[in-house]
Amino acid sequence: MNNARTLTKSTIALALCLAVSRLDAASDVELNVIYGDDNRLDLHQVDDPELLSWADSTVALFDASRLTLDAENGRVNLRTDSYADDYNLCHGEPFRDQKHGAFCSGSLVGPDLVMTAGHCVSSAGECQSTRFVFGFAIREAGALPESVAASEVYGCAQIIGSAVVHNGADWSLIRLDRPVNNHQPRTVNRSGTIKNGTQLVVIGHPAGLPTKVAGGAWVRDSSPTGYFVANLDTYGGNSGSAVFNADTGAIEGILVRGERDYEDIGGCRVSKVCKNEECRGEDVTKISALARLIPSAQNEALADSGDEESSDALAMAPEAASAPIMRFVPVSFNARSLSSAASRLGALFETGAR
Repeated sequence: MNNARTLTKSTIALALCLAVSRLDAASDVELNVIYGDDNRLDLHQVDDPELLSWADSTVALFDASRLTLDAENGRVNLRTDSYADDYNLCHGEPFRDQKHGAFCSGSLVGPDLVMTAGHCVSSAGECQSTRFVFGFAIREAGALPESVAASEVYGCAQIIGSAVVHNGADWSLIRLDRPVNNHQPRTVNRSGTIKNGTQLVVIGHPAGLPTKVAGGAWVRDSSPTGYFVANLDTYGGNSGSAVFNADTGAIEGILVRGERDYEDIGGCRVSKVCKNEECRGEDVTKISALARLIPSAQNEALADSGDEESSDALAMAPEAASAPIMRFVPVSFNARSLSSAASRLGALFETGAR
């Protein structure tokens, strides 16, 4: 992809006019394909400050075993692997020279709250062994991220709520081990409605790669209970990504599943490509499924997707109130009970892989 290419709200609109899951353990949740043009961009290719602020709320979910603390310089080394080798990618496949390591994506929605897909973190064991990493991104061309400041790594203190419904809502709301510094939570659409044709941006970690921003997408079908269908350019690893309303900036949902990612061609693999209105589309859990669990930001305005109707999220989302799809998971591990900042930081890197 051309490094000079940038993404702004105007280019999102122009694109419209031109028109997994944990990677190693949840293969039953498929995500992902390119619809129309490949709209994925690294952060250094994005010049819109507002879009960059959305991306700043994004977290990469890593297994604790992939992180090593360097106490001398206060940084955490990230163990990543060759994207090209692991996926047997053909030459010319975008981002094949990059490395991957995240298994899912998430987004900050409260001072110490992260939302992600339910199949990414749904048990006490997964909570305990997951690390939430800010800053796994490429901010300068060719500068692949190998480490982040230790202050950018957070543990999971509690799963506030979680649901995994086959062909339905799929979400988890996580309380981190401490409030987040230097990153602002994003607002969510509390109207409980979204229209077909609503323009979208997804930000996350496709195939576990550094943060990618992808616009040029829209809602294809908002009628299913618990989720809507869109033509987003997403892959396994994008599970849990925030899907933003391109006009309001509010989060409309969580990317959870979709089309098959790759196709085999001549002994190597390339991204599957569909026309914008073809293939099954990508499923996005409606934010109304968990909005009532997310505290309103101070002076937060109601995000409006353009529908004339409006009501609170719970009334507009019977799937959120339905007991059979709601699971509250008590978690005994609580990193905030650690006695000092030093011991808390050390504990983040003592848990092994699940």
